Amino acid sequence: MSTTLHDPRLQDPTLQDPKVTHDPHDLHALRAGFTHEAYGSQAVFRAALDALSRPGRLVSIGDVSELPRAGYGAAAALLLALLDADCTLWLSASLRRGDAGAWLRFHTGCQLVEDIGAAQFAWVARGDMLPALDSLRCGSDEFPDHSATCIIEVGSVNDGGASSVTDSSHADSSGWTLTGPGIAHAQHISVPDLDCGFVPQWQHNHSLFPRGVDVYLATRQHVLGLPRTTRITIGTEA
Repeated sequence: MSTTLHDPRLQDPTLQDPKVTHDPHDLHALRAGFTHEAYGSQAVFRAALDALSRPGRLVSIGDVSELPRAGYGAAAALLLALLDADCTLWLSASLRRGDAGAWLRFHTGCQLVEDIGAAQFAWVARGDMLPALDSLRCGSDEFPDHSATCIIEVGSVNDGGASSVTDSSHADSSGWTLTGPGIAHAQHISVPDLDCGFVPQWQHNHSLFPRGVDVYLATRQHVLGLPRTTRITIGTEA
């Protein structure tokens, strides 16, 4: 089962500029990576670990790099810190058409793949079709670390804290309840961009533990971690 994320281009004209054209394969047109490679990479890597260790809490990525034109900044910076030459990356349709792939390959040496089942990382732009979670690598009982990490862009996340990112173009949903390691009791969040089809997929993913996919939800400047150990139920009761 797959689901569609809401397309921000319908509400946000800043994401489309017909006057700007570029060749995504032109190395001269690619933007720089981290402003300070060591410090920037370390800061984002710490944020990535923090997000997975505290599931359901938004973590700021900050303004740490010069970003590609395609995709959200937090997602791009996260992958810039996590990828290296041994990693394989799958991109959703709009990202494949833009400069994101060339930008990440130039700065990290990662290999782009068309088969999502061969990817160690997947990046799904807001508005693109979200692939079924069970189409990604889930590892094995012997090697659960041989699984994929999926970064999903969303326009709005409410984690109940001051860092909540809201999008007035979408009404709030009933929300999810998160429980599991890293969560003291229960964490309540709402993600209007993800429809009800995501939760059953996640519940199946959770049942595969120690196998399974880890997910980051990325807004423009924040990420929220959903490790495979996290249990999600619909509504405000665990």
